Amino acid sequence: MPTAPRIPRLDAIGLVVSDMAASLAFYRLLGVDIPADADTAAHAEATLPSGLRVLWDTEETIRSFDPGWTRPQGGERIGLAFLCAGPAEVDATYEALLAAGYAGHLKPWDAVWGQRYAVVLDPDGCGVSLFASAA
Repeated sequence: MPTAPRIPRLDAIGLVVSDMAASLAFYRLLGVDIPADADTAAHAEATLPSGLRVLWDTEETIRSFDPGWTRPQGGERIGLAFLCAGPAEVDATYEALLAAGYAGHLKPWDAVWGQRYAVVLDPDGCGVSLFASAA
């Protein structure tokens, strides 16, 4: 009897960044545990408590194996979303990121789907959602 093909599992999400140290500083403020020596690396990784890995590569690293790569223009096709402990944490995290100099995209609001929700921009302009159950 033939064996069923193995189903791949999502293991990592990769981000291409223009400034490694700036990007890692942003994600550290969101609680991602990233070694300090990664700031000067061409590639960095962090494993989240769920086991999912986040990978960062500089634009130069990507161009080293894909010389035709260009920085995307326009809207995003993928976004990261960070679950907060509650509505107050959404607001506090949003304000802490703004106080640290990052740009807000959508101020915290009570979404019709039952969550407190906000969006901030990482150093490369990618929207990062903050959310929690409104209940």
